[in-house]
Amino acid sequence: MTTTHDLPELIVSLYRDSLGDNTLDADSDFFESNGDSLAAFQITAGLQDALGIEVSVALVFAYPSPTDLAAVIASDQA
Repeated sequence: MTTTHDLPELIVSLYRDSLGDNTLDADSDFFESNGDSLAAFQITAGLQDALGIEVSVALVFAYPSPTDLAAVIASDQA
């Protein structure tokens, strides 16, 4: 199971895969990295597979960096 500490790393990995950019890091912005609705769906599907929870695409849009998205997901799970 992914821990809260590992969550940003998981999200960075999903961003890199979905956006096709291995240079992305925890502070990368989804929109500045040419993110679109398909990539957001791929990220949320990856989170559901890894964590077993449903994450809304709207959260990716509202919290566009892996660090911010991880914080919201972690607080929702607490």
